[in-house]
Amino acid sequence: MIEKMHVADLFAFYGELLTEKQKDVLELYCLEDLSLGEIAEDLNISRQGVFDNVKRATKTLESYELKLGLMAKFNSNKMLFNDISQKMNDLSHVIKTSESLKDLKAMVNQVTEDVIRDIHSIEE
Repeated sequence: MIEKMHVADLFAFYGELLTEKQKDVLELYCLEDLSLGEIAEDLNISRQGVFDNVKRATKTLESYELKLGLMAKFNSNKMLFNDISQKMNDLSHVIKTSESLKDLKAMVNQVTEDVIRDIHSIEE
C-alpha cells in the first residue's frame, strides 16, 4: 500500500510526462485503486500488460524524481513551512526569547532562498 501511495505522489508531480497509456493505467491503479485484473478488463489488455505498464511507468516516474527532485523539494519546503507555522503559534501564545526569533528568521530566510533558487532553476 505504501508503494502505491508513493507512486501516486510521483504521478501527481510527473504524470503529465508519461505516455497516454501509462497515464491511463496509473490513474486506474493508483487513484482509482483498481486491481491489475480490473484494469486489464477495462482497457482490454492482458493482466501482464497492465503489470508491465505499471512497473515501466513507476520506473520512469522514479527516474524523473531522481533527476529533478521536485517531490523531495516540495516535501522539504512543506516541513519548513510546518516548522515556521508551529513557531509562529508558539510565539503567539507565549513570549519567547530572542533566540527563538532568530531561529524563525533563519527558517524564513532558508525557505525564501530555496523558493527563489527553485524558480531560477525552472526558468533556466
